[in-house]
Amino acid sequence: MQLGFKLAAEAFGPKELVRQAVRAESAGFDFVEMSDHFHPWLDEQGHSPFAWTVLGTIAASTTDIGLATGVTCPIIRYHPAIIAQAAATTALVSDGRFTLGIGSGERLNEHVVGHEFPPVLIRQRMLREALEIIRLLWRGGYHNYYGEFLELSDARVFDLPETPPVIAVAAGGPSAAAIAAELGDGLFATEPDPELVRTFHDKGGSGPRYVEVGVAFAEDDRAGAEAALSTNRWSTGGWKVMSELPNPANFAAASSTVRVDDMLESFVCGNDPKRYVEAVRKAADAGFDHVVLMNAGPDMDAFLDFYSSELAPLLRAEI
Repeated sequence: MQLGFKLAAEAFGPKELVRQAVRAESAGFDFVEMSDHFHPWLDEQGHSPFAWTVLGTIAASTTDIGLATGVTCPIIRYHPAIIAQAAATTALVSDGRFTLGIGSGERLNEHVVGHEFPPVLIRQRMLREALEIIRLLWRGGYHNYYGEFLELSDARVFDLPETPPVIAVAAGGPSAAAIAAELGDGLFATEPDPELVRTFHDKGGSGPRYVEVGVAFAEDDRAGAEAALSTNRWSTGGWKVMSELPNPANFAAASSTVRVDDMLESFVCGNDPKRYVEAVRKAADAGFDHVVLMNAGPDMDAFLDFYSSELAPLLRAEI
């Protein structure tokens, strides 16, 4: 079991994210995971720096902690050739500590370049082509590719690591889990759904299985839930909502009826380490072996101190 810390790129600026990553390493986390967005989910979050610049700076500022995108979409806002190059470079500057989390994206980030955000079945077909292009470029040499949606013309990534980065493919359902098994090296999920792991394995998948667990560390449950409500109420709508809305204003409207009680149900709130252990155990029991703690509480340093002094020893002993 590896334990990760979510860098909330929508809620913090680039220098603060680097500082948190350095602190996460000293607190004993195995890896940090960061989303790759153009917009935040809500205006209250107020940030969304360029992920690849931040990742490179984290790589230069740390020595041992793993790095991962959670996740990058390589089909509209980025061409997969750019992601193949970016991931290879990040793997090199981090001395092989980088995992490429990849998925079919959200309208929130992809519509900004003026292209239509296609239906999910088309996005998954595009994702297949993107993964094929990335794999092709990581072989070395010049390559061409002519797919139904994506093309590559006489392209070569010159700086490649000796071992390519692990690719963990995001899945919210069985079809994406099958793509992860076929074209990825691992699985990425936002909820501990054992069916995703089962499908991944049934289709021949192996390798790391990542999942996020929402927490809100605070002095009491309600304070944690109130903080989560302010910045993370968008997360209660489910993936069909999260993937389709175009702007923070739409997420604010869609989540206007979410209340503190909803956050108490969706997040592990407060400071009881046993409840955090139970949430991680649930993820482990579902078949995930890389669990990312996504803290929406009011004080990130207090959470990192709590993890280092209380939670990590319990997790290492019990799971």
